Amino acid sequence: MLQLKKKIVLNVFLLLSIIALSSAFFIEHILDHKPCNLCLLERVPYILAIILVISVSIFKSFEKNIFLLLSLTFLLATLLSFYHFGIEQGFIEESAVCDIKQQTDNLSKEDLLKKLNNSKISCKDVNFRFFGFSLATINTFISLIFSIIAFRVFINYEKK
Repeated sequence: MLQLKKKIVLNVFLLLSIIALSSAFFIEHILDHKPCNLCLLERVPYILAIILVISVSIFKSFEKNIFLLLSLTFLLATLLSFYHFGIEQGFIEESAVCDIKQQTDNLSKEDLLKKLNNSKISCKDVNFRFFGFSLATINTFISLIFSIIAFRVFINYEKK
């Protein structure tokens, strides 16, 4: 029975990670909302989770350790998302990761237009909301929940 629960947890992580990445790409490419650098970095834990879950089928003997890695991955994702949320709310300053400062000295009109078309999105600007929440806020909660679930499975792995 416990083995079935572990498989369900892994399948849910895989499915929700695929949904999260698909949603991010849909919002970016179909709805045309450009992501900031932190938004792009927040996709990495989901990619890593997909790789880890798929690796369980190859390395079954490391399943317990993979739950620990999933827990740590989503704990770091929680911290990254909370950092992004803090920038959006204004209680944390933007960092070099956001890379929004650009030189505009002595640019021709054509160069200025090119620079504007290729400009980076500020990490503090919320371009897309879902039920009134920014994606960084939603990602903070999802990552925290995933981290807690993976850690609980890791702790209770061999208990019956």
